[in-house]
Amino acid sequence: MKLLVTGASGFVGKALCVEAVARGLQVRAVSRFSSGYLGKSECVSIGNIDSSTSWSDALNGCDVVVHLAARAHVMNETSHDPLMEFRKVNVEGTLNLARQGVAVGIRRFIYISSIGVNGAETDGAPFGVMDEPVPHSDYALSKYEAELGLRKLAFETGIEVVIIRPPLIYGPNAPGNFGTLTRWLQRGVPLPLGAVTQNRRSLVALDNLLDLILTCAQHPKAVNQTFLVSDGADLSTTELLQRMGRAMNQPVRLLPVSTKFLAFTANLFGKSATAQSLMGSLQVDISQTCEVLDWSPPVSVDEGLRRAVEVRG
Repeated sequence: MKLLVTGASGFVGKALCVEAVARGLQVRAVSRFSSGYLGKSECVSIGNIDSSTSWSDALNGCDVVVHLAARAHVMNETSHDPLMEFRKVNVEGTLNLARQGVAVGIRRFIYISSIGVNGAETDGAPFGVMDEPVPHSDYALSKYEAELGLRKLAFETGIEVVIIRPPLIYGPNAPGNFGTLTRWLQRGVPLPLGAVTQNRRSLVALDNLLDLILTCAQHPKAVNQTFLVSDGADLSTTELLQRMGRAMNQPVRLLPVSTKFLAFTANLFGKSATAQSLMGSLQVDISQTCEVLDWSPPVSVDEGLRRAVEVRG
């Protein structure tokens, strides 16, 4: 079996190429520009991804596509119509790739979506795979629209579509909030998050996500399914930081500042989304994933955190 991995120069893509080759699979790594050596993968540059991208050279000879490439969250958005820009890449670009894949006989298309398709937060009950989607942002909406288009294409053509919706992914050199928190902890910066003990958040270690993706690449029961994924253990923000500190083998300085005060201050400075991601709850139920695929996360939270900070240290 030969995998085509898009977004191969990214955080997940690089690791997936290396892991797939280590498991004896052939890999063609695709990125916008040349990505150099990626774990003995065959590398191809594709340029910008949209409705007109030609994938013929990249797709030739491949059996399964793992589509990671996307227009993700933009910190300093300058477009007058961000949703349109997300759709160009995440919807039109995805469906263009899938249609060209159908034309050359690609057997299975694995789409890495986002838990944001389900919503921004949970209140007591975790998200389940059968829940009505409530995309909470332009990015999440574009990912959901791509899911719908892929399901329609699967019905019309018979291509096998697998959709995976991960929550926050952490691992060595992780971007986003996890990377920021790691750097602060390493520097011994006091964090005002010692009172954030009542929320619960699902995370997924990079190694667990890679294992699920590669399971889905071959498992017969993955066909035309949507899977939620996590480590199977939900943590409060305070507990997460404490466990990160233990993984680093260094003390963590957490200040017990009122969550109401933190939320008020964050809103005052236009950082309410960041505050929600740190103090709100977002849980996912992975029971369907485990049952259908006879799968369980191979790496525990503590081991995942140890691996995540080991390279950084």
